[in-house]
Amino acid sequence: MTQTTETTPAGMLSALSNELAAAVELAGASVVRVAARRGNASSGIVWDAEGHILTADHTIEHETEIPVHAGDGRAMQATLVARDPGSDLALLKTNPDGLIPIKYAPDESARVGSLVLAVGRPGPAGTMATMGIISALGGSWRTARGSQLDHFVRTDATLYPGFSGGPLVDAIGRIVAVNSWTLSQGAGLAIPVGTATRLVHALAQGGVKRAFLGVGTQVVPLSQGVRESIGGQESGLIVLSLVPDGPAENAGFFIGDVLVSIEGDSLANPDDLQAQLTPERVGKPVTMKIVRGGELRDVTVEPGQRD
Repeated sequence: MTQTTETTPAGMLSALSNELAAAVELAGASVVRVAARRGNASSGIVWDAEGHILTADHTIEHETEIPVHAGDGRAMQATLVARDPGSDLALLKTNPDGLIPIKYAPDESARVGSLVLAVGRPGPAGTMATMGIISALGGSWRTARGSQLDHFVRTDATLYPGFSGGPLVDAIGRIVAVNSWTLSQGAGLAIPVGTATRLVHALAQGGVKRAFLGVGTQVVPLSQGVRESIGGQESGLIVLSLVPDGPAENAGFFIGDVLVSIEGDSLANPDDLQAQLTPERVGKPVTMKIVRGGELRDVTVEPGQRD
């Protein structure tokens, strides 16, 4: 049986190569170069038809006249709408004329083992890309910048300098996640497009809310009596400092109190506390169980909003 060119191994590889090149070309048309910090350019994603550009926060040095270079070579100026250091995202706004918004992949389309491409525009040479696979999909994670995000995509695609803020796209050029080397400290973690979309909406409304208590804590072991009273939890968080006039101080917390739980969820380490301080907690009273003077007690506190 005679094989056609398209069904031979070489033909199939050539077809795949052409499809991946087309995917990079499609996505690259929606990727811009953001030169907001001298010597530290990043990539940006044309997010919508209104001229919003999503990029990496750590590369934004000033708020106005941010140089942006579009895929067609045009230079333009953008302004900062809002930024969220915790997720390393910043939203810019520029004249939308001639800009091509990125195409979105459905959240459910991301699968472990799928081919993905990291696309960036780090310099004047134009679009750059690397290839890998989705090696893992995960739930809640604490970023290297201290923020708690609901999901992550892990990839083995290499992120070259300047790729931060650019898209991770599927084999047909649709964005599945937003790349940030700083956010994961090189661990290959990216923000899924669904999570990024929610963050963009919050940024467009003025910023991302982050709940905080205004406490500095450290892990300490709990006494045997306390452990037995709360089901075996071995550690809590001792309060070492209080922000003056902060939520915890205003609720009557003292230095030396030991935080044990919040709304019934244990606080055995700082990550547990960060995971509980979600945007939904801002301004809503919560009950915390603490140890004071060797005794368990409940304290109600209303988390504030971190700027």
